Amino acid sequence: MTIFNEVATDYDQWYATKMGRFVDEVETACAFELFMPQPDQKILDVGCGTGNFSIKLAEKGAMVTGIDVSEEMLSIARNKTGALPITYKNMDLYKLEFEDNTFDAVFSMAAFEFVEFPERALGELFRVLKPGGKLMVGTIHLDSSWGRLYTSEYFQKETVFKHAVFKTLEEMAAYYSETLKQMKECLFLPPDTPEEHISLENELKFSANSRGGFICLLWEKPRV
Repeated sequence: MTIFNEVATDYDQWYATKMGRFVDEVETACAFELFMPQPDQKILDVGCGTGNFSIKLAEKGAMVTGIDVSEEMLSIARNKTGALPITYKNMDLYKLEFEDNTFDAVFSMAAFEFVEFPERALGELFRVLKPGGKLMVGTIHLDSSWGRLYTSEYFQKETVFKHAVFKTLEEMAAYYSETLKQMKECLFLPPDTPEEHISLENELKFSANSRGGFICLLWEKPRV
């Protein structure tokens, strides 16, 4: 999709900021608390973008296939990957070019914001997942200070988030609820927090009376 090609070159600049590094740290901890990849697992990283989580999964020993709709994003990912065991493919998550029961796990971080039909997408991800395999999805939480930021007038007019379809934790949890095993919120720190107050200590304080700006959900495909 050209909308992602256009932002590809600037995408990683977010992680160079103090807030960007903090967000990445918190979201990574949340995801790996629910699902920790194991050596030699075959993992599909859906909406891999510039390879942020594909690289993290591969560094833990997984054999990763990263897919994305933006060839520009994938080009950047390939240049960052080095000798890690990652294969990148340009692919539509609604029409995965894989056989049934191909992967030990499926992982998707910060991509479902742009998924218009979550149930259909999750069904396709379950199809390529082996029985007993885990499916982990992390996405921005609509019902949070971060959700309100991304749905504000500026972000809806001037940024790629005008193409997003944000969901609440409750909405996501309703999909394939019979196979949902765990869910977790994180990123309680508001997006307008001054740099000097960005810390895990303040993240913990805000968690007492705020909803997390990011949510992670873990499903398990039933064994036959």
